[in-house]
Amino acid sequence: MTTTAEAAPRRPRMKKGFRARQEARNGWLFMAPFSLLFILVFLVPLIISVRSAFFSQVSSGGGLFGGGEAVDTFVGFDNLAAAASNEAFWLGMARVVGYAAFQIPVMIIAALALALLLDSFLVRRPAFFRLSFFLPFAIPGVIAAMIWLYMYTPEVSPFMPFLPEGTDFMAPGTILASMANMTTWTYTGYNMLIFLAALQSIPHELYEAARLDGANGLQISMKIKVPMVRGAALLAVLLSIIGTIQLFNEPMIMQGANRWMGLDYTPMMLTYNSMMGQISPSGSGPASAYSLLMAVIAGALAVVYALLQRKKAN
Repeated sequence: MTTTAEAAPRRPRMKKGFRARQEARNGWLFMAPFSLLFILVFLVPLIISVRSAFFSQVSSGGGLFGGGEAVDTFVGFDNLAAAASNEAFWLGMARVVGYAAFQIPVMIIAALALALLLDSFLVRRPAFFRLSFFLPFAIPGVIAAMIWLYMYTPEVSPFMPFLPEGTDFMAPGTILASMANMTTWTYTGYNMLIFLAALQSIPHELYEAARLDGANGLQISMKIKVPMVRGAALLAVLLSIIGTIQLFNEPMIMQGANRWMGLDYTPMMLTYNSMMGQISPSGSGPASAYSLLMAVIAGALAVVYALLQRKKAN
């Protein structure tokens, strides 16, 4: 028989257990909307894409001219093998890797410089400038690419008459730099916000201590601020690498006015036009195979960069 003295300690434990279960249940309820959207928007399309890479649409009819409806047929790793051996895919990948090699450093340095400027005492209205720098990111990518195409076209460009004669922003040797300018203009403000958030989380006591030691504004920026936003820089570069591998809006719009680029100028263009039946092999199977290869390459580049940064930090 349980005595009153033995039962008394159980009530706090029971209340504590009930409270823990209630907090856990509330946590799951708060996570439910995100989890549902994550499953519907990310996991389900990913599973469908992976499955599609192992299938190909084949005509169900026989005979010399085929016929019948197109049905999904399991082809194993044939789509992946064809994608991995496609010279156009690797040529397009070489273009975007070279594009990233000079576009990402310029954009990240510009974003960091703007963030340092807004975090300093030199700007009187930081909210206005912060919004101004971010506004290009709010413009849809296709519209931004069309605006720049208009400014690059000699016949209609408002500033081409003021440039040296023979300047051609859409020549084969300069078109990648022209597209890099478009991407930098669009995403510098976005990356600036990442750096600015990291800068504003730095304790101001560090700045005060540095000033007492005789450090000026430039020394504080280079010796304190820049080293302490290394994590933000890693995030910005990783996002930029993933985005660059998927480069699509700029080359797709530019290709409309420069047919010499072809339909496979970048891996994403190759994937899209393969899906739309403009390039052979076509269909969801080959397109999904290209997508998986791009995901693997983007992941590998991101991991390599993260490991190099960790090794450098140590």
